[in-house]
Amino acid sequence: MRLTILAALTVSLLAACSQDGQPLFSARDPAARDNPFAPALDPGGEAVDGLIVGHRLMEAGQYELALEAYTRAAGTHGLTGEVLTSLGSANLALGRLHQSERLLRRAVDTEPEWAEAWNNLGVVLMERGETAESAEMFRRAYALDNGESDAIRDNLRLALAKMENPGYGADGQQEYKLVRRGSGSYLIRPTT
Repeated sequence: MRLTILAALTVSLLAACSQDGQPLFSARDPAARDNPFAPALDPGGEAVDGLIVGHRLMEAGQYELALEAYTRAAGTHGLTGEVLTSLGSANLALGRLHQSERLLRRAVDTEPEWAEAWNNLGVVLMERGETAESAEMFRRAYALDNGESDAIRDNLRLALAKMENPGYGADGQQEYKLVRRGSGSYLIRPTT
């Protein structure tokens, strides 16, 4: 009986070691020694805010994953203006214009003094071909921002140029910029 227990213990210890006899994982450093397996979850660790994760994924061009992160953030923060704007921006990046417009309109209703939400709504409207209304959204965003954002100013210029000359940019691709609270902006390129 003792021999069976000793053999089982030896086999289990060997199973936890690599070919050179070193353990595959360590209680102090779960990612040590080129472990091919993902580290274990730390139940005492803190989760990263879904908004931060979503913003990073948007910057990396991973719009579907960003949308999932923003959806998780909605569960944590509720449907705040920032969460609604983030969800709308991710939907816009995925080409879901109607969903994006609906979310961004809710965002400007929730936080009417937030320039970024007005700008992003203007981008959606421009994408949908509603140039006059998009120019008005960019004007509001520009006024609320006191003209400090280059992205908002550039979007307003594009919208005004397109209003004056409807054929403006018809041959080439125009670039509109989504902005988010804090530092950073997202560049949206319409597909032709």
